[in-house]
Amino acid sequence: MNLALIIIIVVAIILAIVGGLNSALNWLLWVAIIVGVIALIVWLFRVISGNRTR
Repeated sequence: MNLALIIIIVVAIILAIVGGLNSALNWLLWVAIIVGVIALIVWLFRVISGNRTR
């Protein structure tokens, strides 16, 4: 898995935790969901297309 993709997933998890704990920062939960979906799509494209960069 790409290092940048791992970093994006970790940031999404952190934002989800912070957004879930504080209701005033509810928008962080939406940001975490969006970032997580983008990371999932990128990962799926890499798995489906195969790693042809090597």
